[in-house]
Amino acid sequence: MTEPALSVPDPRVFLPIELASPEERALYALAESSLGADSRQDADACDRELRSALASALELDGAKLAALLEHAPSVAVTRHLWRALDGVWREAPSQGAGVGVTVFALPIVIIAGIAGSGDQCSLSGVLQDPQRFAAILQEHGALCGNRNFALADVLVATDAIDVARLTEIRAWQRLPEALAPGATLSGVDLMPAPICVPGGGETVHLRFVVGTAIAAPEVDLLADPDVGPWGLPFAQALGRALAADNASVLILPRAPQRLLPAVSSGRNAQREVSAQLFASNAIRRFRSTVGEPSAVVSAHHALDAPGGGELRLSLSSPFDTRAAEGFRCPLYPLDRVADVVAMLVALLRDCRVADIRMLAGVHADRAPGFGSTLLFRPDTIPDTAQITVH
Repeated sequence: MTEPALSVPDPRVFLPIELASPEERALYALAESSLGADSRQDADACDRELRSALASALELDGAKLAALLEHAPSVAVTRHLWRALDGVWREAPSQGAGVGVTVFALPIVIIAGIAGSGDQCSLSGVLQDPQRFAAILQEHGALCGNRNFALADVLVATDAIDVARLTEIRAWQRLPEALAPGATLSGVDLMPAPICVPGGGETVHLRFVVGTAIAAPEVDLLADPDVGPWGLPFAQALGRALAADNASVLILPRAPQRLLPAVSSGRNAQREVSAQLFASNAIRRFRSTVGEPSAVVSAHHALDAPGGGELRLSLSSPFDTRAAEGFRCPLYPLDRVADVVAMLVALLRDCRVADIRMLAGVHADRAPGFGSTLLFRPDTIPDTAQITVH
């Protein structure tokens, strides 16, 4: 039996290309020409020109690079620019005797909560003994067995390693001190990002552990996409380091990656864990009180969401007169909506939810007349709205 299409539209707002700068429009045109090329030869020619322009921009101004991706006219163009920029970044500048500095980041998803009605607390973003965590990675052969690497002594937020910071980090890789034993971004301002844990439930946070390794430029230290045997002892050690008296902490590390893939995979992991946490808790409450819930996936305009739009997952029951319980699912610049919808549907199926509905069209942020976040129940779906039922 053929699966029905995951037909939720993209609610994000893309900047009209006429409002982009001439330099941006030229790069968007190259990306679109590559994507629409009739032959691999034509696509490669466009990509060579695109990578050359991105390589020059990478040396000059990270903020302009960030704006280039932010203003892209479509997801396809954003993804193509991102791939090209990551390819340029992989060509690490080498230093004397053909030695290169690899900057990497471990995405860390942190589930933190306070039992009962305890007061909120803050988990430190400072790692008192980064050598201990590096030793765990070395002991279990992470980074392809490389032993000449060091970790920063802070947990950082996404903006510390995202596109806008690439120029600054790239410049540091060329400094002589980058090759000093144990050196880790000593010339780059990495600010710790403490984690605020509110009372009354669990929350999901994303942080990164940043490191630098020294190896021959042709050696890909980050080739392994999986968390190896180092994962459990690393998570346990980090959990102990962040522990607070009144808070529980669960650490879910991801494999070391280049900076751009680390940001992307980290965001995806945080979103998926957040959706799992919401769904498991809400479905358990419904089943323990009124029975099986129905699920509605819908697209919404939202000024406070990345790109001005988001998906929402609503859970409700006809035997419960309260409003639906909802999860606001962000859409990041590289996301294809169908992929994120598929993640939500797979999660609901794993939770054995039988009634899954997807609304066509893009809907408002707030419920008319109430001002609360708009969440749909099956009995509140407008008659004019087309739905796909799984």
